Amino acid sequence: MLEPREMVALVDLTSLTGEETDAEIAALCAQAQTPAGPVAAVCVYGRYVERAVAELGGSGIPVAAVANFPEGDLDADRAVLETEQAVQAGAREIDVVLPWRAFAEGDRAGAMAVVEATREACPVLLKVILESGLLREPELIGAAARDSLAVGADFVKTSTGKVQPAATLPAAAVMLEAVRDHGLGGFKASGGIRTAEEAAEYLELAEALFGPEWATPRTFRFGASSLLADLLRER
Repeated sequence: MLEPREMVALVDLTSLTGEETDAEIAALCAQAQTPAGPVAAVCVYGRYVERAVAELGGSGIPVAAVANFPEGDLDADRAVLETEQAVQAGAREIDVVLPWRAFAEGDRAGAMAVVEATREACPVLLKVILESGLLREPELIGAAARDSLAVGADFVKTSTGKVQPAATLPAAAVMLEAVRDHGLGGFKASGGIRTAEEAAEYLELAEALFGPEWATPRTFRFGASSLLADLLRER
């Protein structure tokens, strides 16, 4: 099991109020360069990507931008436009929201068409946010994860963090099983994970399925803000 200071490298340090100032983006990017090493990425709305890229300079920390966020509407044009704009501004990762309402109501093809269109527009790492707390049923969460991976998602992610419930261990287990069965891909736990102890529970799930060496920034992330401070306190 990773120690708290080692978990820092798995954190997507996130600020998604939509009202960030330049000073707040600068502070976020400074926070990302910790005494325990850099975080995995800094995650912001697309309109802040250019500023975040400039603030991070030569740190090597990628900027992730959200798309179709947080609504997860059945709107491929929006998802593609926001993806293209963010990538042009320097984003190296995109976190797009699955149209989870459409998926839950049976329009799985329509929901996946949005993910596919985003994948085609996205030359960088793509994470698909399932909003697992609102999909609710394990069978539905598993199907959404499998379908997203099948159309090219690099990661499946639990939640936007804007609704409750957000990340849960049962949903994480189902999603991790989908990644295992697919044979490649990664998992991101996001929404309400605030302590090192909570983070460790998600890593334990991954370790049980994949072994102790599997969780790296290429396969496992935490989307968080307050978690980072707790990981550093636990050093």
